[in-house]
Amino acid sequence: MARKKRYLTATMADGYVKTIGPTAAPFTHYWRIVAHLHDGKTEVFWGHAASAKEAAGKKALTEQAARRHGWKRFDFEVVELTEH
Repeated sequence: MARKKRYLTATMADGYVKTIGPTAAPFTHYWRIVAHLHDGKTEVFWGHAASAKEAAGKKALTEQAARRHGWKRFDFEVVELTEH
């Protein structure tokens, strides 16, 4: 039997809303990285994960990426997805 397709929504602290779907994947959390570059620009990276622990694990990788790419700083956020 096929898994039910669903729509998931993430609402970030700054009011940004991301909708994911339709998907049957077991995603529970959304993560977003806003990289602040030395020239004043920003780059945004995002993804979804099947657990809060998996999403939070991206932070260590982000710290490595910041050093490797020379980011001035970065903001890392994880929020729980809601189903609609």
